[in-house]
Amino acid sequence: MTSDVNRRAFVASGAFTIVPRNVLGGAGYVAPSDKITLAHIGMGTQGFAELGSLLANPEIQIVAVCDPNSDSNDYVEWGKGSIRNRIRQMLGKPTWRENDSGCPGGREVGREVVDTYYANQRSAEKFKACSAYADFRELLEKEKDLDAVKIMTPDHLHATVSIAAMKKGKRILVHKPLANRMYEARLVIETARRTKVATHFLPYGAAEGNRRIAARIKEGAIGTLREVHNWSNRPVWPQYPVIPTDRPPVPKGLVWDLWLGPALDRPYHPHYTHAVFRGWYDFGGGSMADMGIYSLWPVFTEFNLGAPVSAEAWATHTCSIVEQVSRPVKNDYAFPIGCTIHFKFAARGDMPALELFWYDGGMKPRLPEELEAANIAWPIEGILFVGDRGKIFAGFNGQNPQLFAQGKRENLWEPETPPQGARRAPGGGGERENLWLKAFKGGDPSPGSFLNASGISDAVTLGTVSLRAGKKVLFDSESMKITNVPEANKYLVREYQKGWEL
Repeated sequence: MTSDVNRRAFVASGAFTIVPRNVLGGAGYVAPSDKITLAHIGMGTQGFAELGSLLANPEIQIVAVCDPNSDSNDYVEWGKGSIRNRIRQMLGKPTWRENDSGCPGGREVGREVVDTYYANQRSAEKFKACSAYADFRELLEKEKDLDAVKIMTPDHLHATVSIAAMKKGKRILVHKPLANRMYEARLVIETARRTKVATHFLPYGAAEGNRRIAARIKEGAIGTLREVHNWSNRPVWPQYPVIPTDRPPVPKGLVWDLWLGPALDRPYHPHYTHAVFRGWYDFGGGSMADMGIYSLWPVFTEFNLGAPVSAEAWATHTCSIVEQVSRPVKNDYAFPIGCTIHFKFAARGDMPALELFWYDGGMKPRLPEELEAANIAWPIEGILFVGDRGKIFAGFNGQNPQLFAQGKRENLWEPETPPQGARRAPGGGGERENLWLKAFKGGDPSPGSFLNASGISDAVTLGTVSLRAGKKVLFDSESMKITNVPEANKYLVREYQKGWEL
């Protein structure tokens, strides 16, 4: 018998009777051999925000955490004291770090939370103490009895960690995006296809409202779909217009080279790390990678969208005064404060060509006449579907959709009854968590499989290329090449730090 079979097999001793596990351990009991052993890579703000549901799930056992930072209180959060208070709840310690004023994070904080939670909530179980690693490669090498990995790192490490883990046969959860370069995103998907490991892209399910809207459109609610407009209030982080020139010391406990990973070496600066990494081309995917993947994934899957055939971007710029002359800042290192990106998609089967518009930084689409006349209230994030016989206007991820057709305005469904699964459980848990757990235990592939994320991943990364090129780019998906601006092809790939090539 293999070691995996030995680990998972259970036969009660005595009269060779197989005893049900729930009899042995009580209601809700899950035998250790039936738990998914999970490594949590990335212990920052979002990692702790989503940790609670993993800890509370009896089908999951977190056996290791990983982060190049050991323990600090300099992270960025979305409400003062929110992460510290969340950790206090998980630990059952209302005075935990009561003298700290910052936002905590790092692998040692992760280890403390995991071990303390299990000691408090699972004291009857025998479990190995959680291990902590600075380097995910060491974790993958040493944790021999590991089933799955959740990746909560900055964007530039997603592909590197995912591919390494899949090659080890580990099942993978990853936050958005799959990668911040098209070559890497496609390599992640191809590695998932080749290794056949179960995968789950965490944005799946967040926009169930948009999925329901798509179903109504396919039923003919607005005729033939021609355009989709999606806007976000992102960025909600400082968007630095210049590369910092001062040289603060690397914080104690941070292994800067491991944080950089595949990215080219540069001096440490806090303007690169934590939540602000999203604003840099080297480290993040920008606003569309942050929020567009949630809202637009149902558009891609329901309307069978592949890679765009073109992308064109218009972006804000900044200026600086040099020798008493105001000049635009040449910027090929950071996303703009705001932009609009126009994608075109070819016809598919019986579906005609489609245009998609992305807006961020406060920009929004021009409203059709009937919506403008209705004095419709703008949500800070939302989506507009335009068909040849009507329009649908909705808030973030399809909330409160309103149909404008045949001269009438009506709610697509009642606002007080949100779409099933649209309400996000704390830590991304609930039914969405059960989707990937079933897949990870040998069930049908999750609808959030990496294999279903190729179109949205191509679009997000091509949008970045159009921003950096400053021109409309025409794209040949089969050869993965920009055909009209050859010099823009360099933006599809990364220039790697030696030893980190993919």
